[in-house]
Amino acid sequence: MADLQQRIEALYRSDLRGSALLIICLWATILFVLFMTWPYIPHAGIRAVVAIAAAAVLIFNTAAILAMVKHYKEDKDFIYGLDIKNADASRNRQS
Repeated sequence: MADLQQRIEALYRSDLRGSALLIICLWATILFVLFMTWPYIPHAGIRAVVAIAAAAVLIFNTAAILAMVKHYKEDKDFIYGLDIKNADASRNRQS
């Protein structure tokens, strides 16, 4: 059983790292596009709309990813246990 818990923790940590990387890439991409296009936006009103839209995308997508990670943490025994069980069954069928 300890082996199963270690495997669950390893999968959870891997998903946690992946989620952090996705958030970093999301912010870097949106901010890069915002800063690179900023000089080409002629009107202050349009700039405000673009900035608000970029902020909304960043806030809502970051919140969604963090909610997913929270859910994974709360249910990791079920989620990852099921994944491990199916992976082991698939591996045993192929042997």
